[in-house]
Amino acid sequence: MTCSPVVGTPTQTAHQDWQARLRRFGYTARPGTDPRERLVPRFPKASVWDWLGPVLVAAVAGAIRFWHLGRPRAVIFDETYYAKDAWSLLRLGYEGNWPDRKIADPQILAHPQVVPLSDTGAFVAHPPTGKWVIALGEWMFGLTPFGWRFMTAALGTLSVLMLCRIGRRLFRSTTLGCLAGALLAIDGLHVVMSRTALLDLVVMFFVLAAFGCLLVDRDRARARLAAALPVGEDGRARPDRHTADHAGTGLRPWRLAAGVLLGLAASTKWNGLYVLVFFTVLTVLWEVGSRRVAGSSRPYLAVLNKDLGWSLLSMVPVALLTYLATWTGWFRSDDGYDRHWADGRGGTWSWIPAPLRSLWHYEQAVYRFNVGLHTPHKYESNPWSWLVQGRPVLFDYQSPEPGTDGCRTAVHCSQTVLALGTPLLWWSACGALLYLLFRWALRRDWRAGAVLCGVGAGYLPWFLYQDRTVFSFYAVVFVPFLCLAVAMTVGAILGPPGADRRRRTRGAVAAGALVLLIAWNFIYFFPLYTDETIPYADWHSRMWLDTWI
Repeated sequence: MTCSPVVGTPTQTAHQDWQARLRRFGYTARPGTDPRERLVPRFPKASVWDWLGPVLVAAVAGAIRFWHLGRPRAVIFDETYYAKDAWSLLRLGYEGNWPDRKIADPQILAHPQVVPLSDTGAFVAHPPTGKWVIALGEWMFGLTPFGWRFMTAALGTLSVLMLCRIGRRLFRSTTLGCLAGALLAIDGLHVVMSRTALLDLVVMFFVLAAFGCLLVDRDRARARLAAALPVGEDGRARPDRHTADHAGTGLRPWRLAAGVLLGLAASTKWNGLYVLVFFTVLTVLWEVGSRRVAGSSRPYLAVLNKDLGWSLLSMVPVALLTYLATWTGWFRSDDGYDRHWADGRGGTWSWIPAPLRSLWHYEQAVYRFNVGLHTPHKYESNPWSWLVQGRPVLFDYQSPEPGTDGCRTAVHCSQTVLALGTPLLWWSACGALLYLLFRWALRRDWRAGAVLCGVGAGYLPWFLYQDRTVFSFYAVVFVPFLCLAVAMTVGAILGPPGADRRRRTRGAVAAGALVLLIAWNFIYFFPLYTDETIPYADWHSRMWLDTWI
C-alpha cells in the first residue's frame, strides 16, 4: 500500500506560499503570525505621558530658543537679506529694493518704521514662503531683532514637539520619541538656526511636518488594507492575493497635507524639491511593502494599479500648485521683479498666460544665479565635512571692551553666535547612521530606511553642487532625522523589553552615559550659541578643531 502525500487545504497552501515569498525578500514570520500585526504594529498602552512628555520637552526647547532672543541687537549674517525682504513683503507684497546694506542696517534698528524702501522690485535668490514666515513675526513685534527672529524660534520649538510625536509613532515608544525630541532641543545648530532669521530652519519645519503626515498616512492606509483581509475561523487574518491586489485604501487627506507642506518647503528654498522626490519614492516603497505583506505576488503591479495615483498624482501636483500659490503677492503686484517681462512677447509658448511666463523667466534667472554662485567665502565648506562639523559658520563675533557688562574680570572677552552642532551628538549620529544602514540593508527594517531617507533627502543633493559656495548650516534640514537615528540606536543599546535584567541594566548605563555626555556637551558650548560674553581664553578652549577658528 502506497501512502500518498498529504495535500494541505487551500488556506494552508496560500499561507505557505505567502511565507515563502516573504523569505525570498528577507522577511520572516512566526507560525500563526497575523499579517495585521505586521501591517499595523500596536501602539503602547495609552498614557498621560504620550502628550505630557513631548510638551515638557518642547517647553524646555522653547525656553532655550526664546531666552534673550533679541541678542545680539544687530543684523547678523544673512539676516540682512531675509529680515528686509520679509518687511518688503509686508509693505509691498513682493521684495522691494533697499538702500545699501551699510546704510540700511543701522537705520533698521534706529527707526524701524521709516526705513526708506523703494517700490522697485528686487531680484531675490529664493522663493517667498520663508520670508512670509519671518514677516509674520515682524507684523506682530515690528522690525526688530526679536520680531524677525520670533517665528524661527517658534517653529524651532514646535519642531521639537513634532519630533517627539513622530518618534513615538515611528518607534512605537513614547520614551524614544521624547529622547529624539530632547536631542533636537539640545542640538547647537538647531538652536542657533532657531534664533536667527534665515530660511533653512523654515525648510526643516515643513519637511519634518510632511514626514509626520506621511507616517500617519502610512498607518491609516495599512490599517484599511489589514481590515480588508479575510479572517479565518480562528479569528486571525490571512494573506489574500485578491485583496492585496485590489483593495483600495480610501481617501488620504494626510498624503494631501504632505504635498502642501512639501510645496511650502520648496517655496522656501529649492532644496525642498529634492525632498519631494525622495519622499515620493519612499511612499511608493511603503505601498509595495504593504501589498506584499497582505499577500500580493506582484506588489509593484498592485501599487501601479491602486496606489500610484495617491503617491504621484496627489503629492507632486499639490506641491506644485502650493508653490505657485505662494507667489500670489508677486502675481497681484505691478512692480515685482520681471512681473511684466512676458507682456506683449510672442513665440512658441505665447498660449501660456503672460504672468506664468514671466515667473518662469524669473525662475530661470534665479536658477542660473544659484548654480553659478562660486564666490569664495571664509566659512564655506564641502558637504563631506558636514556630519563631523568640520567647518561651522560664525554668524557674529564681537570683542567687548574690558570693564563692560560680562567682561569685568578678563582682559579680553568674546561674544559669538556660532552655527555649530553639538559635537558629541553629531559624532554619535555618524555611528548611528552606520547602524541604521545595517538595519535597513540586512534586516529590512523600514524604520531605519525612513530615517535614512530623511537624512539623504536633506544631505545627498548638496554633493551635486560641490563647486558652489555652500555652508554647513544647510544641514539643519536633516538634523531631526539624525536625532531619530541616535534615538533608534539608543533603543538598540537598551535592548528589547524582554531581555534579561543584566542585559537591560548594562544597556541603560551605556545609553544613559551617552545621553548625559551629549547634554553636558551642549551646556559647555551654550555660550557660543547665544552670544554670551565669556573670557577669550574660555572661547578659545572651546575651539576643539583648528577648522573652527
